[in-house]
Amino acid sequence: MLLWLLTASLAASAATPAPTSKTIDPATSQIGFTLTTRWGQTLQGRFPRYEGEVAGTEDGRHQVRLRLSTRDVEIVGHSTYTRLTRGGGFFDAEHYPQVEFVSDAYPAALLHSGGKMTGILSIRGVHRHEVFVVSPATCSQPARECDVVATGSIDRNDYGMGRWDFALSSEVRFNLRVRVRGEDGA
Repeated sequence: MLLWLLTASLAASAATPAPTSKTIDPATSQIGFTLTTRWGQTLQGRFPRYEGEVAGTEDGRHQVRLRLSTRDVEIVGHSTYTRLTRGGGFFDAEHYPQVEFVSDAYPAALLHSGGKMTGILSIRGVHRHEVFVVSPATCSQPARECDVVATGSIDRNDYGMGRWDFALSSEVRFNLRVRVRGEDGA
């Protein structure tokens, strides 16, 4: 009887597909942010180096994990602002070389219909629950045939990045256009 139960449970676990994982494709994805100076100038930032994946969960949902290199962050066309954002008053890349986002598990339908994606954003050793808004898909297989587009805003003071308050507004607006490698979007 014990042998039969063991065989049945092994067969059942073999029949249950293991959660899959897809790598975010840096060749076709873009992750950036926007800052505004106190004088109304808009600065476009970008993370040229990052890695990430979309993993399936046991209950059939998905979870995103992104790691963005602060050592390589750039403010497009502004070397001085690039140094400031990498420095101790902003991302402090020397001590905190990555920004990380780990989403809460979400249903695959979110990528089709759009809506809120929540998760933990970690900047400078501070971990906060944040909300990103995913735009409705423009194709039948989001992340594969078209970009998954998401935006979200944070207050940089919440993450200890308030040193440049006299020059920069406190809002940092993240913008992501993401695709995955492989056959399936998730």
